[in-house]
Amino acid sequence: MESKLKNLKDSVLKDLAEIKDSQILADLKNKYLGRKGELNELLKSLKDLSVEEKPKIGKLANEVKEELVVLFSKAEKIISGDKKESEDLDFDPTLPGIKKEIGHLNPSTIVQYEIEDAFLAMGFSIYDGPQLESDYYNFTALNIPDDHPARDTQDTFWLEGDNLLRTHTSNLQVRMLEKYGAPFRGIFPGRVFRYEATDASHDHTFYQLEGLMVDEDINIGNLIATMKTLLSAVFRREVDVRLRPGFFPFVEPGFEMDIKCLVCSGDGCSVCKQSGWLELMPCGMVHPKVLEAGGVDSKKYSGFAFGLGLTRMTMMKYRINDIRLLESGDLRFLKQF
Repeated sequence: MESKLKNLKDSVLKDLAEIKDSQILADLKNKYLGRKGELNELLKSLKDLSVEEKPKIGKLANEVKEELVVLFSKAEKIISGDKKESEDLDFDPTLPGIKKEIGHLNPSTIVQYEIEDAFLAMGFSIYDGPQLESDYYNFTALNIPDDHPARDTQDTFWLEGDNLLRTHTSNLQVRMLEKYGAPFRGIFPGRVFRYEATDASHDHTFYQLEGLMVDEDINIGNLIATMKTLLSAVFRREVDVRLRPGFFPFVEPGFEMDIKCLVCSGDGCSVCKQSGWLELMPCGMVHPKVLEAGGVDSKKYSGFAFGLGLTRMTMMKYRINDIRLLESGDLRFLKQF
């Protein structure tokens, strides 16, 4: 009988440690202390004990009953929100679990995904390529020979064996045409590198997105329509842009598409160098020599290409006034997005 009372008490303690619901607690109390509960069933067997055992076991049974009543009373107060009773215990079973920190996407990644969705809706595919590139695909195949002055503006990280860290995602133009031929419609987002000093609008490591569309009868109108669709999808509003002539060896004719600075609304700031405009997207019709380097018949096919500054577009979208924040690794900055 003594061991049965002890086992009953242990069972109650174990069950109470797992209870967090008032209804379940009430059912448990009825199970052990109710009129037909387990404790009363044990007490009924007291009459079968010897005269010597009855006083001892009877006293123990009353002590166990009183202790269980106190335990159930405390559990009821804890579940009902009684702060004092909670403090009397070693732990509060009603406390929530430890909240785990979740990661945050870099704002450049968020903008990249939005742009990818916009181009997927227009029938483009997404491709990736090497960041460690050869001189041929980064320059020569793009109509930039060894003595071309455009090489001087790239501020290149040169490596051994005539290799380099790619200076633009244009390195994939000829690679993609060699692999897939024409017609072709794709974008190539990725990280690029420039050996230059950093400031509010320049960094040695940043992100671009190259676009290439090659097919029969592609013209400048297709280029402009694609760019307008893209900008509306990313900024979710009409933005002021301007198209001006620009020279790039791999396109002819070439253009510079500028966007009115969204950080200062065109008033002038450190991001746009007080001009009110920010160069966003060099673009143009693919040069016949680039098509031929990719094995495409330039007399049958034409196309357009553009290089979008993902990092700059991110700064415009979120009004970030210093490009260096994007690669800083500062979690306080990332938690805003």
